[in-house]
Amino acid sequence: MFRLDTFKRHSRAITFSAFAIGAIASGGSASAAPMQFFPFFPSPPMMTAPPQAQTAPSEDEGRGGDLAPRLRRQIVAYATREAPGTIIIDTPNTYLYYVLGDGRAIRYGIGVGRDGFTWSGVQSVTRKAEWPDWTPPTEMIRRQPYLPRHMTGGPGNPLGARAMYLGGTIYRIHGTNAPDTIGKHVSSGCIRLTNEDVIDLYSRVSVGAKVIVLPMERRA
Repeated sequence: MFRLDTFKRHSRAITFSAFAIGAIASGGSASAAPMQFFPFFPSPPMMTAPPQAQTAPSEDEGRGGDLAPRLRRQIVAYATREAPGTIIIDTPNTYLYYVLGDGRAIRYGIGVGRDGFTWSGVQSVTRKAEWPDWTPPTEMIRRQPYLPRHMTGGPGNPLGARAMYLGGTIYRIHGTNAPDTIGKHVSSGCIRLTNEDVIDLYSRVSVGAKVIVLPMERRA
């Protein structure tokens, strides 16, 4: 039989128990994890800031960064009577000037011939090539018989990214995969630039352009 007094006692016990649980949950340490009363409802995911987008470097960023400031490509004042488009090789100072006119030129740092292999004179650009093959001349193989007889163009080729051939000589203006040689007297007579610089120069120079190579005794 239903007993009203028993029902009231049970109701008061349940109410007291709920109150006690609430007091324990609210009176705990601030650092304690809150009690999860409804474990079947998943907790909301933690919100995190999206990763920062990486900005692509500009096209010119880092260009010439490994070269001494004086050897980096730059427009300079340069007085000459030569026509725009002329190339002047300042052998002793390891500079190449591309004449712009109006008293200005683009100056590039270069590597030139080592002792006994410098030369001077006037030539012209007779041919241009991108990623040229390298066939060492007979004179070079005689001095260095270990050299390959032919090497296909590419990043590992000593002629680098571009080459401009000078007259009927064995000499070229070309790139290099050894940029640390720029500013030094190291070659067998060829004029070398960094690959970035030779690509820039190549885009400006026309076949037939005049090339003046100054002797070692001449100081700019």
